[in-house]
Amino acid sequence: MTRKEQFMYEAVCVGLEGMRAGLGGPFGCVVVKDDKIIGKGCNSVLRDNDPTAHAEVVAIRDACRNLQSFQLEGCEVYATCEPCPMCMGALYWARPQKVYYASTRADAADIGFDDAFIYKEISLPVDARKIAMTCVRCDEAIRMFEEWRAMKHKNLY
Repeated sequence: MTRKEQFMYEAVCVGLEGMRAGLGGPFGCVVVKDDKIIGKGCNSVLRDNDPTAHAEVVAIRDACRNLQSFQLEGCEVYATCEPCPMCMGALYWARPQKVYYASTRADAADIGFDDAFIYKEISLPVDARKIAMTCVRCDEAIRMFEEWRAMKHKNLY
């Protein structure tokens, strides 16, 4: 078994364990740094009553906690499925070096996990989306941004 296959196998094992325990859907993920698994996650949506508890997000949180960093610099992510739009966003914010996945979004759609509507919604103008989204301007929110911009010692991410 190659190195990549071994880490993907570990991600599958994490996913199977969570799925069989009834934590959520059939998804697992591991984060690797320097050839060591530093973060693991399975889909835990059902256990946590949290729609954001996808395997990748759970693994990112675990890895960042273990690294004591909010970024995954020099890390690889092994996910059992092509990341959904939410997980893609989380991965881009976490900035790993590389992401590997085993199954495609089409494979996920075949078993009832279809994110096509989200990809479509994201590309629509705000006023054309199925969930009503309205900008409520707030001077305090703008002042908060201005205060952030003026801060001398801030940690950009």
